[in-house]
Amino acid sequence: MNEQYAEPTMTRTAAQTMPSLALHGVTRTFGEGEERIEIFRNLTGQIVPGEIVALVGPSGSGKSSLLHIAGLLEPPTTGVVIINGRDCSKLGDEERTAIRRTQLGFVYQFHHLLPEFNAVENVAMPQLIGGRRSRDAETVATRLLTMVGLQHRLTHRPGKLSGGEQQRIAIARALANQPRLILADEPTGNLDPRTADMVFGILVDICRARGVSALIATHNLQMAVKMDRTWLLHDGKLIDAGKLKP
Repeated sequence: MNEQYAEPTMTRTAAQTMPSLALHGVTRTFGEGEERIEIFRNLTGQIVPGEIVALVGPSGSGKSSLLHIAGLLEPPTTGVVIINGRDCSKLGDEERTAIRRTQLGFVYQFHHLLPEFNAVENVAMPQLIGGRRSRDAETVATRLLTMVGLQHRLTHRPGKLSGGEQQRIAIARALANQPRLILADEPTGNLDPRTADMVFGILVDICRARGVSALIATHNLQMAVKMDRTWLLHDGKLIDAGKLKP
């Protein structure tokens, strides 16, 4: 691993040994009666701290829906979602929002950066929302942007940056509040192969250095083989395919 991503080793606590994410009997359906469509049913699995898991499956298999459920963006029809030991299935909106802000980080295929703000300001934004002081937020943002190799782009707005640079800012933003779990939906799907490989490498290196878990949806099996384990979502079932071989 590149030394620029090195972080001090964290003290292992009880919180750090429990699963970052656990799913128990998760089902997702849409509609009612004859119009009822079942996306997936009775999904069960867990991700331990520091583990990077690929989520693969054909288009329409429900990968994005599963990420939304794991990220507390939408509830499952039935089942239990546990984040860092806490059952989140019946929490109210405010509690779910608080967990998303402090324990989860999100990276999407499209960066969703705020165009009117520069790189530092975009990475500082979730910290400010979480209550961190402006000066401290900018310090953390600068450090994270340096980690992803953008120390020379701190004051650039998204419109002046390449797609790969924008996505690296999105990764830094996802890590800004020190989450224990990153959820990424095709984070390199909008990039050319060379840039995609570089951005993916940065994401994985930082997660490993910080002991952050990640669930990464991808169609790219060459990326999936680089992760610790693979979940295959197919025909409404979640199959643990283990470590894929190159």
